[in-house]
Amino acid sequence: MSDSKLETDIRKILGMNERTLSESYVTAAKKYDVTSELLSEKSKAARQKEYEKYIEVLNKVSAQLDTANRQESNRFSSEFRHYKTEESHLMTTAFLKAYHFENISDLRSQIAVDSICFMRLERDFGSFDDWQKDFIACGMSARNGFVITAYSFLLRRYINVIVDNQSQGVPVACMPVIVLDVSDGAYYRDYLDDRKSYMTGMMKEFDWEKIEDRFKQSDKMSKVMGV
Repeated sequence: MSDSKLETDIRKILGMNERTLSESYVTAAKKYDVTSELLSEKSKAARQKEYEKYIEVLNKVSAQLDTANRQESNRFSSEFRHYKTEESHLMTTAFLKAYHFENISDLRSQIAVDSICFMRLERDFGSFDDWQKDFIACGMSARNGFVITAYSFLLRRYINVIVDNQSQGVPVACMPVIVLDVSDGAYYRDYLDDRKSYMTGMMKEFDWEKIEDRFKQSDKMSKVMGV
């Protein structure tokens, strides 16, 4: 479905005319082919459906923001505050889920020691093994959220980040390069409460070609920004 068609459909659902949606945006959910045998087909379908729901609601909230009363906005409780906080949560969660889907499920997963991602992880964590240990520790510590390896433009290095409750704890000026969903719904059907086995399984199937592209992009951005 095109963005314009999606935007028109949202207007109809919300009973809004064309002019009231002038500042809103729409984004479309992608279909991900998760080939991993470490996740059941029911789990894959459920996670895809959940991701699509986040995108659907994000688009609706974007449209509703155009008509929210800005004159009555305040820090206690207001229509505008409600939609802006919802927008932040939905956007962060939806895009982190997309990053997760994009960098998992490579059945021929292999990282080259001369790749940028390997060299950067060794540089900033001491060794690739130390990065893995820290990544797992962060993932085990997250409260129903994500573990992320990101480039910090403020620290000028790669760091591992704990994201709680789907969207809390994402630091500013950081670009995610590796994302793993460690929310209960991502693994409980297949692993019960054994999050660590789920994590190690997913890490064995990381798509390092996709991750390498992200490292290259963050390297370019750091040079352009002079950081």
